[in-house]
Amino acid sequence: MGQYSSTHCGGGPKHQHRSPLLNHHRSISDQSQLDFFSLVNSDEDEATIASFFQDYTYNLPDECLALIFQCLSSGDRKKCSLVCRRWLLIEGQSRHRLALNAKAEILPLIPTIFSRFDSVTKLALRCDRKSVSLNDEALTLISLRCSNLIRLKLRGCRDVTDVGMSAFAKNCKSLKKFSCGSCMFGAKGMNALLDYCSTLEELSVKRLRGINDGFAADPIGPGAAASSLKSICLKELYNGQCFAPLIIGSKNLKTLKLLRCLGDWDKLFGTIGSNRENHVVEIHLERLQVSDIGVTAISNCPKLEILHLVKTPECTDAGVVAVARKCKLLRKLHIDGWRTNRIGDEGLVAIAENSSNLKELVLIGLNPTSISLLAIASNCQKLERLALCGSDSIGDPEVSCIATKCMALKKLCIKGCEVTDEGIESFALGCPNLVKIKVKKCKHVTGDVACWLRARRQTLSVNLDVGEIDIEPVDGSASDGGALEEAVEFQHTATTLPIIGATDIPSTSNVGRSSASRSWFGLFGGRSLVPCTVRRWSNGNGDSSESL
Repeated sequence: MGQYSSTHCGGGPKHQHRSPLLNHHRSISDQSQLDFFSLVNSDEDEATIASFFQDYTYNLPDECLALIFQCLSSGDRKKCSLVCRRWLLIEGQSRHRLALNAKAEILPLIPTIFSRFDSVTKLALRCDRKSVSLNDEALTLISLRCSNLIRLKLRGCRDVTDVGMSAFAKNCKSLKKFSCGSCMFGAKGMNALLDYCSTLEELSVKRLRGINDGFAADPIGPGAAASSLKSICLKELYNGQCFAPLIIGSKNLKTLKLLRCLGDWDKLFGTIGSNRENHVVEIHLERLQVSDIGVTAISNCPKLEILHLVKTPECTDAGVVAVARKCKLLRKLHIDGWRTNRIGDEGLVAIAENSSNLKELVLIGLNPTSISLLAIASNCQKLERLALCGSDSIGDPEVSCIATKCMALKKLCIKGCEVTDEGIESFALGCPNLVKIKVKKCKHVTGDVACWLRARRQTLSVNLDVGEIDIEPVDGSASDGGALEEAVEFQHTATTLPIIGATDIPSTSNVGRSSASRSWFGLFGGRSLVPCTVRRWSNGNGDSSESL
């Protein structure tokens, strides 16, 4: 590489007399610059310029260079693609994830985009609510260019109809994960996806407008994906009952999440529970019309390990007791009682007596007493993560009991409870395996106890927020991923996809929502409440999506 001096001229006498050696180097530098610019301005190819500068990647195989690119962030990859034609080609061919601003204007650019990114297997198409989205023609063209897609995410693609979804499904039969939100296609498009994509494993549907026509929507069955489908997540659907044949017919279903969906779901759970060969391991129910009948039916799932009951006001102690007695493998339990006082000591004592494998327990809006907390602390010897939020009955005696009995506890969250400094001080010696404690909106806890506790347990992470007062209701609403928010920090591995054409895409969460939907979801899906639940609380088995 040509080198040159960058000596600054200050105009003083010492700069007027240069040594012959310095002048010699300067002349070489000037000549090098002239040679370089003559090369740039000439028609010489990149190989000639590369010979002028030493390219340390010149002899590096394309496969190795691609691996290096994969270690970079999306922004750095974009910058590297501008270095030379070789880097541009390799960067494009080695990119497997891609996110596009899915406006209608993308149609003529699709051949160019996917000629460069010809190895994409995971694609996200997002359109903001103020723009016209891509249509069936564009989606079909993308499916022809990306026949090896294994993941597709559609957000706000309102101009995609059943026709476009059917064409896509025919061309991308290797799809394993599909997610859509605020789209307008209906049951025919969804059935086509399930009929052609026989390897589909994960399905997530949120605000699918095409099935909201009262009870006229066609039933959605498992089709060819009956054996492969393992996870179903339905969010904010008016006519979610049309997915019942899909849920029932998925033979190897392991994860079921029903969040803020209208309708009575007891009958569906009765059908699932009556199937002795069901493989369901994880169930999330949030703001759902389900009673003890449905929860009791859930107890017939012998492999159930994870259960979230979030704001299901018709559930009582009877349903929780049934789950506790039959689901012996239960290791994660989240209950948000919504301050209805319908779940209390009776249900929690049953959990304590029957759930010896319990590792994670989140109680929100409940009022357990020392009776149930003592039973949990004494019997659940494997309990590692505990969150107690929005309870008027949890004070210093209850917290001290936890500190004394929960020997395996690693992470603890206390929020909006009647705890004082005295109760927090009990963790100076209690819970020998505790690595993190978080206290928020406990008005009787002062900042002094945090310093005091850190001084005595230097390895303990103490997160104490004494500046907030619990003036807003504690909310246990699950996030889009099904995990709970804010009470305890979770570790979360998120991959940011590169977006071509736009880097800031607004949410499409309110697209086409009627006034009736606003009023209903204001009750069952209200996001104006303060999120106060548990997210990214890492556990040792690497289950980041559901781990506390």
